[in-house]
Amino acid sequence: MTIVFWPVIPLFWIPVHFVTTFFKKLGLLTYIVPVILWLPVAYLIYRNGAFLIQYKIDIPLVLNIAGLFLLILGTLIHIWTARLLGLAGIIGVPEISTKIHENLVMEGPFSIIRHPTYLAHSFIFSGVFLITGVVTVGILTLVDLIVVNLIIITLEEKELLIRFGDEYKTYKERVPSRFFPWFRPG
Repeated sequence: MTIVFWPVIPLFWIPVHFVTTFFKKLGLLTYIVPVILWLPVAYLIYRNGAFLIQYKIDIPLVLNIAGLFLLILGTLIHIWTARLLGLAGIIGVPEISTKIHENLVMEGPFSIIRHPTYLAHSFIFSGVFLITGVVTVGILTLVDLIVVNLIIITLEEKELLIRFGDEYKTYKERVPSRFFPWFRPG
């Protein structure tokens, strides 16, 4: 399931943050775009599922347990951030609609890092890898970490700066960590 559903993340968030003006004009029809793009990818993954999960690493029990902890922790953080953002916020409605105006969320995990939802799904992917040992999931976890940190967060922060202006600048100063809570840029 991790392998099948992961492509939705870049197929939705990269275009939405890259050409925000276009998707604001498209409005809720935006959600058709990632579905149309994702369906053939999901089909290919499904058709090649046996191949994608056949290569496994024998993960020691202690790392399996750490994986379970990461999976649970990631799920709990994801639920927490979803509750704070609300359904509209978690699925990106404010990014694509001129009619929805939400406040900048700065409490809970957002008071420690600016993008806890992405950290949560990275914990989830890492946990699934450590539990299953499926090499494809491990590769996907690394690809996700790179794509999220170098592309998606960068684009999202530009959009948030446009949407929230000085309030977001102040928030960035107060919460300097984008993704890793232990990394405080100089």
